Amino acid sequence: MTLLAHPPILETRTLHWPDEAACAAFAQRLAIAPALRPSSFIALQGPLGAGKTTFVRHLLRALGVAGRIKSPTYAVLEPYEVDGLAISHFDFYRFDDPREWADAGFRDVFAAPGLKLAEWPDKAAPLLPLPDWTLDIEPQDGDERRVDLRALTEHGRRLLAEVA
Repeated sequence: MTLLAHPPILETRTLHWPDEAACAAFAQRLAIAPALRPSSFIALQGPLGAGKTTFVRHLLRALGVAGRIKSPTYAVLEPYEVDGLAISHFDFYRFDDPREWADAGFRDVFAAPGLKLAEWPDKAAPLLPLPDWTLDIEPQDGDERRVDLRALTEHGRRLLAEVA
């Protein structure tokens, strides 16, 4: 999947997660990366069941989110805040009306500091800013996942250097 016709890929890494524990361990490393704050935009790609929401849940737990972590499949956005860090978890799977973008104030959310995590970014691609990272999760045999990380901004490149 591609967000833009020709995004500027500055650096890439390929990871292998043999199981969900490896996904959780990567989320832990990312949560403590200094470059994740005060603002980062990570676009999560992959087929249904790839583990996008699972990764986000592990990352949110690692960042300190307590309580229930819901998938924003129907709400499109689930907001969180931890230690002054605004976190916006988007799921654009059911997104089909660009007017919804303006009506919901998503432009303001992306303009503000904080961590933005977007599943199914291709559904809103013309409206989204360039992500710092794309994280493309591809299921392999069993619970294994191949994960391609792409830094599309200098900020994303710094973040990549800190965790992968």
